[in-house]
Amino acid sequence: MKPLHFLIGAIFCLFSLIACQKDLPNPPESYGIIPQPLKMEMADGKFIISSKTRLLMADDSLTPLVEFFAGRINQVSGLHLIPETGLSKRSQTISWVIVSDSLLGNEGYRFSASSKKILMEANTTRGLFYAMQTLFQLLPAEIYGGSISDTIQWSVPAVTITDVPRFGYRGLHLDVCRHFMPLDFVKKYIDLMSMQKMNVFHWHLTDDQGWRIEIKKYPRLTEVGSQRKETVVGHAGRSKEYDGIPHGGFYTQEEIKEMVAYAKARFVTIIPEIEMPGHALAALASYPELGCTGGPYEVCPTFGIFEDVFCAGKEETFTFFEDVLTEVMALFPGEYIHIGGDECPKVRWERCPRCQARMKTMGLKDEMELQSYFVQRIEKFLNSKGRRIIGWDEILEGGLAPNATVMSWRGEEGGIAAAQSGHDAIMTPGEYCYLDKYQGDPATEPLTIGGMLSLEKIYSYEPIPKNLDSAYSGHILGAQGNVWTEYMINPERVEYMAYPRANALAEILWSSTENRNWDSYHSRLQKQFNRWEQMNVHFARK
Repeated sequence: MKPLHFLIGAIFCLFSLIACQKDLPNPPESYGIIPQPLKMEMADGKFIISSKTRLLMADDSLTPLVEFFAGRINQVSGLHLIPETGLSKRSQTISWVIVSDSLLGNEGYRFSASSKKILMEANTTRGLFYAMQTLFQLLPAEIYGGSISDTIQWSVPAVTITDVPRFGYRGLHLDVCRHFMPLDFVKKYIDLMSMQKMNVFHWHLTDDQGWRIEIKKYPRLTEVGSQRKETVVGHAGRSKEYDGIPHGGFYTQEEIKEMVAYAKARFVTIIPEIEMPGHALAALASYPELGCTGGPYEVCPTFGIFEDVFCAGKEETFTFFEDVLTEVMALFPGEYIHIGGDECPKVRWERCPRCQARMKTMGLKDEMELQSYFVQRIEKFLNSKGRRIIGWDEILEGGLAPNATVMSWRGEEGGIAAAQSGHDAIMTPGEYCYLDKYQGDPATEPLTIGGMLSLEKIYSYEPIPKNLDSAYSGHILGAQGNVWTEYMINPERVEYMAYPRANALAEILWSSTENRNWDSYHSRLQKQFNRWEQMNVHFARK
């Protein structure tokens, strides 16, 4: 009889445990929020959005934000919810409120949901926007779809969240020079960024293979420089075959204004990159007099580093860039302009009488210092207009411009050197942040530039270098993922290479180190896949 009693007791305990578990709140992973919030307290119950729900805001300044939410929920639910000004203690409300809380800073928020109401609080509209992104992720994945889903219950689980980002610079880059990307796709790219609370879009607009921004004073930049006659087939390091198919495209100034406004509404700042003094062939093909030899030049059909660069000895070069940057500043209102500064061979300068004369006149000992002169002269011009420069870590060579921010890509050394000298730095080391590398077995993956960066490896990245003294860590503004498109021929390929790896980087940059856990992230990512499917994102399922 004893074995039978034991079995009955075990079964009773098992059913009791199951019954108790039904009353427990869901674990954090089941909510699927990415990036992981700073603090979460789960509770019982859920808030159901219905025709009785009221959307309330503290004042009219929040109207665009609440309309953003209303537009999304109405589109997929068939409801007709209308934003209202003024708060209420009644139930069945979703409220957006500006508060004053030093703990939340400029981008943090508080979010609470119960069966009766949802309340979002922040010091700024930006913070409320991020609270709303969390709200979207707590809703069924179909909130990201494009058609009415009238069989779905639009409910939010009961939860209380306090959330503050770790880094202020949470960036993602896109190169549209090697392969041009249509404006609608760039908008989708911004949507994906804002969904995961990234806030800086680095738009790489000029390079050897194409000039993609309209400059009215220099029309040949797009008439000539935006078109190349063909593109290398296969890997540029191994192939001499070309496809014979012209490739081109550029953004008009009106389109860029549209894009800037679109990003601003999603609290994403666009930093344009205008390459100098290297990666110049598209511009030199348009205006050969800006080079050391005078050409002839062509918009480059292959990928790599090329000896023809802007002449640093000609005044015309600096006049050109001042004119170009004046138009660029009129389009992009943000604080920063990225001026490149990377991969600039000095061969032409070594043989150019004008460059050598410039070095002699300015007392420069070598071509490294000539590049520093070039960068510092451009910085002085931009500073005079109230702007600051960012450059790749090569701008450290020959002497760093006084107010420059360094983007450290050749490892962490550039960022460390910049921080130790009192300059801000953005970490983007190729080992962890270059999303143009393979993410799986090269035998089964699309062609890339080479190298390997798995999802788990990028998730393991720590933006504050271990060997940087804590006294300088405040100069590390954050980090950025880079998407170079030499081997990404269309938007679908860009999405596949960027996601989910950009999503992992987003969590690294937002979430506290204590809240970062690979198993938790990978579990939450499965819900993110459902959201991306609703958005027709061509992601890599990892």
